Amino acid sequence: MQDPSTGHLATQATSSFIEHLQRSRPELLPFNQALPAGQIPPCPCHNDRRPQLPRWRPDGGDRRATMGNVIASRHIEKVFPADEYSVLGIAGTAGLAIDITRLFQVELEHYEKIEGTLLSLDGKANRLGAMIRGNLPMAMQGLAVIPLFAGFDQAAGVGRLFSYDVTGGRYEELEHHSVGSGSVFARGALKKLWRPNLTEDEAVAVAVEALYDAADDDSATGGPDPVRQLWPVVYTVNRAGARRVSERELAAIAGAIVESRAVAGREA
Repeated sequence: MQDPSTGHLATQATSSFIEHLQRSRPELLPFNQALPAGQIPPCPCHNDRRPQLPRWRPDGGDRRATMGNVIASRHIEKVFPADEYSVLGIAGTAGLAIDITRLFQVELEHYEKIEGTLLSLDGKANRLGAMIRGNLPMAMQGLAVIPLFAGFDQAAGVGRLFSYDVTGGRYEELEHHSVGSGSVFARGALKKLWRPNLTEDEAVAVAVEALYDAADDDSATGGPDPVRQLWPVVYTVNRAGARRVSERELAAIAGAIVESRAVAGREA
């Protein structure tokens, strides 16, 4: 049956917005976009012919996007609320990452409207994995998107964390995790600073300090910037829902970290 308003075939209602698009308008999905043919001109700042696209290199919610060795933006946001009880952080190609994030948000909202209830946390994590798997052809051309997904499992009464690979493989992390070019440095800091049963304030401080360490060693990671008053994007998630940590709180935490490092340097 054809929809007279659009000229497209009408489809049965489904709780998956992505499935609906795949049936009726597959060309609207971000990972179904065809790359244009032709040669890509060399980047003026590199001796190669690879495209220099804005990328979200590190995880951890910093604000820097890079194109090769050039800072493309200091104001990019990389952590977003997926729904009331989950958040999503993404590293990779910026344009695709934004599109996939928005589509995931709509997917969860659509499910809730159709079914009248929230999708389970496992269901959310699985659907995000399917979206990343759908982007595999683009990833094989160098346009990868790698998410980090966290949420509060209302059924189990605990917070949970999931990482992914470019094929959409889903892995539950039991303590902490980081992705992106600065992730190896952030992970080293997390191993030293993380401990079970951190309070919310302590967990936020650990995340900011891990990002500070990553920025100290990775040029694609933007750490706290007191001069420009730029702070990371940090969310907490618990049984009350997702909350974005205020810039005032982050400024105080970053200031304490900088001061403690300065004191340690003077005493060394």
